[in-house]
Amino acid sequence: MRVVTTAQPLDVQPTPLALLLLGREADPKSERGVECPGDLPAPSDPDLVERARAAKAELGDKVFVLGHHYQRDEVIEFADVTGDSFKLARDAAARPDAEYIVFCGVHFMAESADILTGDDQQVILPDLAAGCSMADMATAEQVADCWDVLTEAGVAEQVVPVSYMNSSADIKAFTGKHGGTICTSSNAKRALDWAFEQGEKVLFLPDQHLGRNTAVRDMGLSLDDCVVYNPHKPNGGLTAEELRAAKMILWRGHCSVHGRFSMDSVNDVRERIPGVNVLVHPECKHEVVAAADYVGSTEYIIKALEAAPRGSKWAIGTELNLVRRLANRFAAEDKEIVFLDKTVCFCSTMNRIDLPHLVWTLESLVAGKVVNRIQVDRETESFAKLALERMLALP
Repeated sequence: MRVVTTAQPLDVQPTPLALLLLGREADPKSERGVECPGDLPAPSDPDLVERARAAKAELGDKVFVLGHHYQRDEVIEFADVTGDSFKLARDAAARPDAEYIVFCGVHFMAESADILTGDDQQVILPDLAAGCSMADMATAEQVADCWDVLTEAGVAEQVVPVSYMNSSADIKAFTGKHGGTICTSSNAKRALDWAFEQGEKVLFLPDQHLGRNTAVRDMGLSLDDCVVYNPHKPNGGLTAEELRAAKMILWRGHCSVHGRFSMDSVNDVRERIPGVNVLVHPECKHEVVAAADYVGSTEYIIKALEAAPRGSKWAIGTELNLVRRLANRFAAEDKEIVFLDKTVCFCSTMNRIDLPHLVWTLESLVAGKVVNRIQVDRETESFAKLALERMLALP
């Protein structure tokens, strides 16, 4: 049996990953594992909130809990700080006295935190099955094969890799080793500006939509300047001539949440709510971004709604946990905030971090047992950190 990861439902390409039994097996070559040892508290336990409070209080300054914006409210309640993936990794690095970093997010975020924190700090992911389908769409072997294709086409020396923060430590290390940098959804243009100063072409990993939207919408490149490298096709499905002509070589990856939003979603909400402002994340498809009124990162979305006038109407194209939390937060200011799509769409892997997993993690630490520690090997860490430091040095 095979696991299928595709961007387009009519072009199904399988990946050679066996389907694993959840909670009992792990694949070390995948961006995420699935093993979760130990007995979890029952989700129906009425004392979970008090148990979490008590364990966190007993740990005191030894523990620092990070909560990504897409987490459940029940988890966010216990976060010391909230933010996007890179902000949280930097927040962790800024707390060198915290012995334990509990990252309520997904696997690649915990990896980044481990890379940026001290050797004496231990980064913990409450559920190892909290992965990222986008990050899983680019494996180290696939990217190495891609570089061979670029070399054979005679363009590798002109290519600078730029990898999205939403990538595994292996991909970040590849980026650092080949002279590239990391980017976030808020600094992607700065990263691409820097990359084009270093070379003539960019290999953008692993989200094709962020790469395309940044290049075309923010930098003035054309859609014809972009080609999509499909790791499941020979030579990425591209000819040497296409690779030589391209400026942006986009990896065929996408976010399973943001990729759901469509032009039908935009047209429908404009018809239902006259005067609505459509605000979407740049991981959305190009046509959705082009049709939106505002486009920006998770932090941008939050700040835009904070600054919005009373009584304004907004349709938000990002993860539902955050949209619902913002709608509740600004209801008193008479701001109408709705989810862009009619279909409810949580990030399924992000939602694996729930209160039972958090309580189990904290109580295990109280008992002196470190569970689900995330550790990046030294060589991978050194090259990944190099790529991250290049991003930090961007003007």
